[in-house]
Amino acid sequence: MEEAEIMKETATVTDLTEGKIWANSGDSHILEPPDLFSSLPDDVKALLPRSVKDPGGAFETIHIDGQEFRRELPRPAPGAPKKKGLGINARPVDSTEDDFLRRALGGNDAAHRLRDLDDEGIWAEVIYPSLGIWTFNIRTPKVVRYGVRALNEFALDFQRSSPRFVCAASIPLLDVDDAVAEIRRASAQGFAAGFLPTRPPLGRPLWNDEEWDPMWAAFAETGTVVAFHIGTEPHDPTERTGVYYRGRGGAVLNYVETTYGGQRAVTQLIAAGALDRHPELRVLVSEGGATWGPFIADRMNEGYRQHSAAVRPVLSRPPSEYLFDQVYASFQHDGSAVAAHVAMGWRNVLWGSDYPHFEGTFGHTQKTLHELFDGVDPVASERIRIGAFHELFPHVPLPPAAAPAS
Repeated sequence: MEEAEIMKETATVTDLTEGKIWANSGDSHILEPPDLFSSLPDDVKALLPRSVKDPGGAFETIHIDGQEFRRELPRPAPGAPKKKGLGINARPVDSTEDDFLRRALGGNDAAHRLRDLDDEGIWAEVIYPSLGIWTFNIRTPKVVRYGVRALNEFALDFQRSSPRFVCAASIPLLDVDDAVAEIRRASAQGFAAGFLPTRPPLGRPLWNDEEWDPMWAAFAETGTVVAFHIGTEPHDPTERTGVYYRGRGGAVLNYVETTYGGQRAVTQLIAAGALDRHPELRVLVSEGGATWGPFIADRMNEGYRQHSAAVRPVLSRPPSEYLFDQVYASFQHDGSAVAAHVAMGWRNVLWGSDYPHFEGTFGHTQKTLHELFDGVDPVASERIRIGAFHELFPHVPLPPAAAPAS
């Protein structure tokens, strides 16, 4: 299929019914420029993330702080037919993920992105880094401080392009004092969210450890949302990134495995009392679905009740109440996620586009939104598409014709 035909097909998606459905996105991404670290000192620049692709294009190696992470790149199956249809499947089958991302973002030009969002019916976005995810594998505090500062300066400039952009600041995690300082600096500059991996860097304690208490306090005191994104766990460089399973079912198993990290992080924060000590603290888990929330809430309550003699710390309320009150979750295609709100009572469910990633809705957002929300109670639909996002980020203007959040 030629490029013009692809654009013609995807352009018609927004005209499915009488009107366009607008939604905020609790999960989107930005692509940092390849020269992001070029102005930094040479000894630091050499240790910051850079990608080198194999000549055949099947793999790339990420070089970070003297470590090498090798991962497989998307590539077409030999002899596979060209796909037709909407969204991701509309791209030529012989194009790579990098080709698609570059086209989708137009070099990450803000004006181009806003045109895409308007076409898709996406209003405001929480925007996570891409290259910035790798900084959690850096082992040298000086290097991570420089890297995070460069990432956040770029993200802040991009965020200033539109009040619809909510970029998540990267946070250095090798020293909790550095984390606290960057949270406070980022908040003062205008960041409303701070990006954390679902598991701390290798060698650092898990999120339930008291070492992180000053960081949770800084998030709470500045009103900065704790923004976890699934699939961001730092990896041992001796292992292939994101590969937990091999053999039969590996592709599905590895994809599903990425969702568990967000659940573990939330459970650690609640059980350790971080949300109890800071009732104003808000936590977002992006791209991990939503029906896990009520299940985890029930499971924590059961453990808290049945093993009460061993529970430390003692919480002021049942664990489930912290999840239902202070934790938010975004999803993209999951039909069950709407039921987490409608049938299970978790009001903190957000939709997300995952723009511009392969798993996302770019090119078929209106089709997806209609499939998810046609026939859903209007108040519940408004809450998932608009209201929960606006509750986290009230400074963001409402989308066209949107009623005030319920």
